[in-house]
Amino acid sequence: MLSLEIVSLEVFRCYHCSSALDEKSIANMYSIKVPKLNIKGEPKNKIGLGLSAYRGTASTLCGGCGHDSVSAAIAQACFELSLPPHMIAKLSGIGCSSKTPSYFVSGAHAFNAIHGRMPAVASGANAAHRQMHYLAVSGDGDSGCIGLTGFAHAIKRRLNICYIVENNGVFGLTKGQFSATADRESKNHRGEQAAEEPVDLAMLALQLGASYVARAFAGDKETLVPMLKQALQIPGFALLDVISPCVSFNNHSGSTKSYAFVRANQSFLPEASTSCDAMRNLLACPPAKIALGSFYRAFEPKDLHATLGTVERPLRDIPLEELSPGKAGLNAIMAELR
Repeated sequence: MLSLEIVSLEVFRCYHCSSALDEKSIANMYSIKVPKLNIKGEPKNKIGLGLSAYRGTASTLCGGCGHDSVSAAIAQACFELSLPPHMIAKLSGIGCSSKTPSYFVSGAHAFNAIHGRMPAVASGANAAHRQMHYLAVSGDGDSGCIGLTGFAHAIKRRLNICYIVENNGVFGLTKGQFSATADRESKNHRGEQAAEEPVDLAMLALQLGASYVARAFAGDKETLVPMLKQALQIPGFALLDVISPCVSFNNHSGSTKSYAFVRANQSFLPEASTSCDAMRNLLACPPAKIALGSFYRAFEPKDLHATLGTVERPLRDIPLEELSPGKAGLNAIMAELR
């Protein structure tokens, strides 16, 4: 039986069949504690926190994994924006990418959902508490394969979230099979070529009405951090598709998502004023190039709450007498439906 746990502060985890273990044992298995350092003279942001306050546990990913660069960039972006950690909600699904929320902003709330179902959890959380900053980290398998439907509908309903896809083109947890975003004719570590056309998550987000769509490279922090800051601030669905090389299974010659290939073949596109123009720019990019940049930013972005006309207060702060119409009120509603 799958057990899910909402975690504040130190440990972010989803574990199987662990009922015989106590909480301390589980924490030791699934996390490596980072010592809290008192850094003398550390620069502070507008709310008095240093960058160290936006870090998490030590990474257990492969050395050199692009995902760790993304985690560091997220910590930097949240620090520069002076986001209160307790007002950040981190969400993820299943995969190497979905481990990364443990590695930044340890003081945030977190939820590790089942495979491909993170957008549904994020939708419920956002509907209940609109004041939080929602930051999702997913992968090309979690959002491009099993979770594609939930991903698409989250965009369509304009869920107010910064949605990061750590895109490496393979299933790293299961030894490097091609994922849905693998470029056609790209080679895997065994020399086999991908035979199918890739799912372009950025193009899909543009078609479905995302407020912000960008693609970055994990090996380029100078452009990744500003894109993250934009994605965290704009209302509505903000997609940041990050090419994040898998050093174990997709960083070899012949891969189109290796560090070397992306650095040699990146093409920065201009930001378009309409989503249609952004799609045209993507289609015009040569097939041998990796399109990067802020593709589109809505002039008047809208989110789920603006569409539904929801109340400003979080549902937890609304007393029961306001939430429940009472027997007379329910009877009146039923009478209108007859």
